[in-house]
Amino acid sequence: MNVLSERAYIQKRFEKVFEAVNWNKQLGLHEVFWKQQVKQFWLPEEVAVSKDLLGWKQFEFQVTYMRVLAGLTLLDTIQTNVGMNELSRFVKKLQQKALYSLFGAFEAIHAKSYSYIFTTLATNSQIDEVFEWVKTNPYLQYKASKIEAIYSAIKEDDDVSLWKAHFSSVMLESFLFYSGFFYPLYLGGHGILKNSAEVISLIVRDESIHGVAVGYEAQEMFKTFDKATQDELKIWGYELLADLYMNELKYTDDVYAETGVGGKVKAYVRYNANKALMNLGLDTMFPDEEVDPIVMNGIRTDSVTHDFFSQKGNSYTMANVAPITDETFNFKGYSI
Repeated sequence: MNVLSERAYIQKRFEKVFEAVNWNKQLGLHEVFWKQQVKQFWLPEEVAVSKDLLGWKQFEFQVTYMRVLAGLTLLDTIQTNVGMNELSRFVKKLQQKALYSLFGAFEAIHAKSYSYIFTTLATNSQIDEVFEWVKTNPYLQYKASKIEAIYSAIKEDDDVSLWKAHFSSVMLESFLFYSGFFYPLYLGGHGILKNSAEVISLIVRDESIHGVAVGYEAQEMFKTFDKATQDELKIWGYELLADLYMNELKYTDDVYAETGVGGKVKAYVRYNANKALMNLGLDTMFPDEEVDPIVMNGIRTDSVTHDFFSQKGNSYTMANVAPITDETFNFKGYSI
């Protein structure tokens, strides 16, 4: 049997020929993004959040802080379980699928990181209460449902719906997360709950890669559309951003009502909306304005695309890892 007839037999016998991902074949920036994400690998348990306990007990706005983190947890949960899964499912390049799967794993780490802060600082009743709040806050639920619906609307071999999902992913990771990132970074810059802020800084570095990488793919996809389609997608994108922004203003007023920092949060939100658009290769929407310099110092990740960020974090230390022995694989007492 020659090669061609053998291939035809395989296709007929198994209906589909499966292809293995080939990382030796250069297909763009996927490997660059992969290497940088892996280089930044971290776990929340390796940051000494327990050092914030004394400050937490004296902290006035515990409810606000926990709601901010719980809101971030919801968005990261969607990005883990829906967003990156759906993007990975529908893109064609196998390296790109692998990259999005890796990003999804880091989103799961992010979601778990907020719970790590909760369990270190808060009581069980406080934690239960804030997760119930997540289910009832209308502004948080609105942006979650809006983004999830776009992910779920991707259709096979439909690049328009796939581009919209990429756009929405960048909106989530480069824009909507940042109303939540603001408070821990702001407090940490003022010497309050500094180690918890370090966890957020590590998350911000990951999200910066995700926003750039997914935005890059969206730009490459956008180039393949005709002018009329591009114009329609721009209108759709700016309308979506405007809708999300108006909701974000209400969310900010609600979450930060007692803190007096709402105005600073909104400026930060507008700054990051513009950054999201830049990641997508589109014109910015909001005029330049001053953003709180302390918070800006907490997101200093703006380096060239191929370099990104060289360090994991200022107070990050790898955990001590015991050497592997026979006892390492003694799983007696564990059940699956």
